[in-house]
Amino acid sequence: MEHIMRMPAEMLREQARKGEVVRLNYETQTYDAEGSKPLHKGAWVYLPYGYSSSMTYNVLYLLHGGGVSEDWWFKMFPDTVTILDNMMADGVCDPCIIVAPTYYRGDARDRDADYVTENFCHELRRDLIPAVEKTYSTFAKGDVSEENLVKTRGHRAFAGLSLGSMTTYRAAFYNNFDLFSWYGPFSGCCGPFGKHDVEVERIVSTLENGRKNGLGIDFMYCCNGDGDIAYAEHKDIMEKVLARTDILKFDENYDFFVIPGGVHDMKAWQLDMYHVLKVFFKK
Repeated sequence: MEHIMRMPAEMLREQARKGEVVRLNYETQTYDAEGSKPLHKGAWVYLPYGYSSSMTYNVLYLLHGGGVSEDWWFKMFPDTVTILDNMMADGVCDPCIIVAPTYYRGDARDRDADYVTENFCHELRRDLIPAVEKTYSTFAKGDVSEENLVKTRGHRAFAGLSLGSMTTYRAAFYNNFDLFSWYGPFSGCCGPFGKHDVEVERIVSTLENGRKNGLGIDFMYCCNGDGDIAYAEHKDIMEKVLARTDILKFDENYDFFVIPGGVHDMKAWQLDMYHVLKVFFKK
């Protein structure tokens, strides 16, 4: 599989065929006691150039890292939008919808990394995906019943950076494997204090249980710079996973993209996004 080590210059040029970034507001009661007021949240949604409700689109849910917000990908780094516009205009990837949410809720639990990375799975399943796929034209076609979301999992991907990479494993992969078949963890799996063997067991069990239930994986595209603080743990965990299961196979449904000299920064993460979108939804 071809790995490009720098963002191609043509991906950063001004593009006439521009997509649109719109705000999606939704409610979640996932974190509160029954009967209490719902929490109002929002996500940014990239709609590709020429978006039409008469067409159906794949969806990538794309998460930020620790200490920031849903503004990260599209508002704090608007060149992300330029990259996406050029990728889709040049046919590098097919037009798709990209959703940038947040796992934060604005309370004390936000400071607990283990809590937010694990428990976002409930909001993702119960609130965010239904809100997105009722509102926009996806392969779910507005039917957000659990049965239909499982049926259309091949048209849904999840990726994230840093703490969002941990969330890719914990919220999307371990806990919602039946809703996604494409994964892009950028920079790490369990963080500096995580237990590698625990994560290896969870990854292998998720894959094996999925196979037993007739749920395959289209692609897991891990990404990390070799100068990134998360590189060593991510590499160690995934090497142990590959030794334990025959489900993940390089160049078939798995890759580990390493950026030489790449560090824990947005330049690397935008390049990761570029690489996964070259692969996602191709089958």
